[in-house]
Amino acid sequence: MPFRPSAALSKKLSASSRSWLTRQARDPYVKQRLASATSYRSRSAFKLLELDEEWGGFLSKRDVRAVVDLGAAPGGWSQVAAEKLGWVDPIMADADSDIPPDFGLSDQARIDKFGSWSSIAGRGVIVAVDLLPIAPIPGVHAMQMDFLSPQAADAVKAALMTPENPSGMADVILSDMAANSTGNKIRDVEMSLDICRSVFAFAKDNLHVRDSNEGTRKQRGGTL
Repeated sequence: MPFRPSAALSKKLSASSRSWLTRQARDPYVKQRLASATSYRSRSAFKLLELDEEWGGFLSKRDVRAVVDLGAAPGGWSQVAAEKLGWVDPIMADADSDIPPDFGLSDQARIDKFGSWSSIAGRGVIVAVDLLPIAPIPGVHAMQMDFLSPQAADAVKAALMTPENPSGMADVILSDMAANSTGNKIRDVEMSLDICRSVFAFAKDNLHVRDSNEGTRKQRGGTL
């Protein structure tokens, strides 16, 4: 779907809207998402794929079985985590067709028609937290809540507890949380710092640490 409006529509748009459309049209991650056969819900999914590749495939390690995605909506990073943990296979476009199967559909309509990818048996659990609702993704436990609330850490830890992970500790913690801008620079910076402090405090108490004892199964620490 192109981001360039018609000449008639362009005249009705504000300068800021035209500027946004121009940026979107040039954005390499937007282009990659539109051209991809996978139904990633956000352009940032491709950034996470790049980070995973650049930093040794931290999501792809076989001992990664508990992932937390903070600020997860609409679910692009959780989709990548679910793929890496083997819960989903990307929908592949028909190689003989020049028109992708989801052509012309909105994100929600595409999810309704094709699902969030085809489900298979994966490993571990992904816990996704956001103030906004998140459409279902195989292997992902979505929680609509404020992560800065006093009850959030315990709720996430409880969701991570499985027979394979009775401690409820996380192997990977992802965070793309950002506060809504108020226009007050001091207030905006303070809210961003509050988020950073809350994520760091959660990671300090709930991220797996490397066990240096010989013969133990956990040879790597967690990733934040």
